[in-house]
Amino acid sequence: MSKKEKVVLAYSGGLDTSIIIPWLKENYDYEVIAMAADVGQGEELEPLREKAIKTGASKIYIEDLREEFITGYIYPTLKAGAVYEGKYLLGTSFARPIIAKRLVEIAQKEGAVAVAHGCTGKGNDQVRFELTVKALAPHLKIIAPWRLWDIKSREDAIEYAEARNIPIPVSKGYNYSMDRNIWHLSHEGSDLEDPWNEPDYDKILKLMVPPEKAPDKPTYVEIYFEEGIPKKLNGKEYSPVQMLEELNRIGGENGIGIVDMVENRLVGMKSRGVYETPGGTILYAAHRELELLCLDRDTLHYKDLVAQRFAELVYYGQWFTPLREAISAFVDVTQKTVTGTVRMKLYKGNCMPAGAKSDYSLYSEELSTFGRDEVYNQKDADGFINLFGLPIKVRALMMQRNQQNNQQNK
Repeated sequence: MSKKEKVVLAYSGGLDTSIIIPWLKENYDYEVIAMAADVGQGEELEPLREKAIKTGASKIYIEDLREEFITGYIYPTLKAGAVYEGKYLLGTSFARPIIAKRLVEIAQKEGAVAVAHGCTGKGNDQVRFELTVKALAPHLKIIAPWRLWDIKSREDAIEYAEARNIPIPVSKGYNYSMDRNIWHLSHEGSDLEDPWNEPDYDKILKLMVPPEKAPDKPTYVEIYFEEGIPKKLNGKEYSPVQMLEELNRIGGENGIGIVDMVENRLVGMKSRGVYETPGGTILYAAHRELELLCLDRDTLHYKDLVAQRFAELVYYGQWFTPLREAISAFVDVTQKTVTGTVRMKLYKGNCMPAGAKSDYSLYSEELSTFGRDEVYNQKDADGFINLFGLPIKVRALMMQRNQQNNQQNK
């Protein structure tokens, strides 16, 4: 009897992937291998081992990817200053490439012919997973059950699981779609599908308190960056995982990092989501303050243009592309002098700068002072303004001349 071909499933133990294992066994003659990635979900993944086997997987890999996730995906995006549509700090977006990368590595190790995922046909994640697979292992077949099966809704999926006695982490009464990692927690679906509905933060927030319930006094944090990468918090050196966990705790206690937005999905529709990103919000704000201190005007402004494109590449699942790598190389050069300490003031959802210092600071008090100085000759501004404004003046004289000629010809 010949051995069955193998498929490796990106497995989270959530609603969708919980039912995909039996579905794959019912519809494909494959041996199903599960892979659960620990990207900082904050929950014990070991119980998934028993659950995956009980529902039909032959084995399961549980992979701790937290530090690689932070250093290889979060830090490059932070250094780029990439924010999608001005609000979203890309928490789900950059987690997918690292999960899919490990999925491919395990598929190659196991000699699998296919990989599978639980992303819906309406979302962005299907693109992020599959572009990574295409970039790293184009020979692998990709199975996306949501684009194939007869299940049409989360309610249908719940009924499918209940009919097979599969334990699932949602119910018809609490039906939010959530994605959590060490960077953020997202909430979609249910009452959030109507943009007019105000989120019930007491009900949905998991990483933080609502701002109005935060302490009545501010909290200060000092973050030391080295070439754009956070290294110390309040004078103490932390590992990347410890740093983010501690900032999440502090930010969460102060109600920092709630984003409620309607965003443009890659597949063409708009969707509404609520995101909790406490530590990430603090890091983005602090990093920006240090760049304002250390980067020259032209580099800073051009980097802002690049940041928007970088955010789109991450959101669209194009991590493993030449353009993303090229932009990251540019960003790394800009960060060579982004070293120093930033103090942030946290108060009831607000994250405000409260001081910055760096040996690479381009700020000169001697030049900027409103008091008497000996280094800046204000008369020099005359020639500068005359030359800088020359094109404007020439155009104005031309229009004035033409207007006079038109009046004379009437």
